[in-house]
Amino acid sequence: MERVIIAGILLVAGFVIGAALKDRNGTKRSFQIPAGLGILAAAIVLASSCFSSVPTGHTGVVTTFGRVENFTLDAGIHAKLPWQRVINLDNRVQKAALSLSCFSSDIQEVTVDYTLNYQISKENAMTIYSTIGSSYFDTVITPNISEAVKVMTARYTAESLVSSRDDLSVMIEGMLKDKLAQYNIVVVGTSIENMDFTDAFTNAVEAKQVAAQNKLQAEIEQAQKNMEQKAKAERDVIDANAAAEVAQIQAEADLAVTKIQADAAEYAGQKEAAKNKAIAEWLTPELLNYYYVQQWNGILPNYYMGSENVSTLIGLGNVTQPEAE
Repeated sequence: MERVIIAGILLVAGFVIGAALKDRNGTKRSFQIPAGLGILAAAIVLASSCFSSVPTGHTGVVTTFGRVENFTLDAGIHAKLPWQRVINLDNRVQKAALSLSCFSSDIQEVTVDYTLNYQISKENAMTIYSTIGSSYFDTVITPNISEAVKVMTARYTAESLVSSRDDLSVMIEGMLKDKLAQYNIVVVGTSIENMDFTDAFTNAVEAKQVAAQNKLQAEIEQAQKNMEQKAKAERDVIDANAAAEVAQIQAEADLAVTKIQADAAEYAGQKEAAKNKAIAEWLTPELLNYYYVQQWNGILPNYYMGSENVSTLIGLGNVTQPEAE
């Protein structure tokens, strides 16, 4: 639209200058040259106003006499009416970084450094421009980031914020997606860069952690002692059981040896008795007399104990019975 005005101004200026020169010189040529130059300049300006360039990474929003048209232009050269205007909106992924002072549920102050990556919806760029304008970052994004971070941070205690950092980031991102989608702004990604607590709270947390570590170390040492005592008691029981088993085995072995020895003695006695019985059965009186005679030297004893011996000798036929007096 500005170019149309400029073209009109150039055209009027050419005619005015031409008329002035004609009145001064009184010739028709004096009027034609300035007027022609004015017409040429106006034509050039009007021709250039019929084209518009949209840079890469941007979306063109077209307005006609201030009214936003219901379409957008992609990157490149586009024809348009001279009185139309093209506003280029950045549709690339952009970064918003804010440092926000928040409070936890237990009224502890914490500073959160938050980063949001976002981009506008290309298809709805004309809606963004018509409802929010080109300053949508300050109008929509910044207030919603501040609200989401502060609301979600207030749901946690200061101590739990450290351990629940990932959960907090997810909840903030979910809230921002819902909020900014209403304004045709897409959340690409978010992150909590840093959380900074007051010195008093940090010192208290450190002291608590030290105490917890000391308690844990004491519990570990006590558990180690208990394990060692239990292991020693188990070893003592095992040693006692082993000694008892060894004693039992030794006793059983001694008993077995004793039994074997008793059985051997009994067997030897039985063997000797059997041997003696066999000998007794084999040594008949006749055989005994035979061996006796074989060993006799022919000399009779001076005394006889009974008639049995004499009768025995007589029976052998070597001596005669003495006559009775």
